[in-house]
Amino acid sequence: MVQRALADAMELMANAMAQEAVSRTADRVAQEARRGGEDELRLERFMNNKLPIFKGGYDPDGAQQWIEGIERIFGAMRCLDEHRVLLGGYVLHDEADHWWGNAKQRLEA
Repeated sequence: MVQRALADAMELMANAMAQEAVSRTADRVAQEARRGGEDELRLERFMNNKLPIFKGGYDPDGAQQWIEGIERIFGAMRCLDEHRVLLGGYVLHDEADHWWGNAKQRLEA
C-alpha cells in the first residue's frame, strides 16, 4: 500500500513536471513569435524613412553622410544599439554589403 502511494505521488510529480515543461515551451514559442513580429514592425518603420544609400568604394565623405543620415533615423526611432547594427547592415548595397558580410564573419569568429 505504501509503495502504491509512493508510485502515485511520483506519477503526479512527473505529470506536473511534464506540464510545466510544455507550458515553458509554449511561452518561449509565443515570446519568439512576438519578438519576430516586433522585428518586422521595426524593419517596416525603418524602411519607411528616406534612407541614405551607401554602396562602398573610397568615399569617406559619402560614408560619413550615410552614417549621419542613418543615425538621425535611429535617433528618431529610439533604436537600441543591437537593432542599429541589424537595420544599418540591412540597407548597405553592393561593395559595402560585401564588406559588411566579411566583417560580420570576422566579428562572430
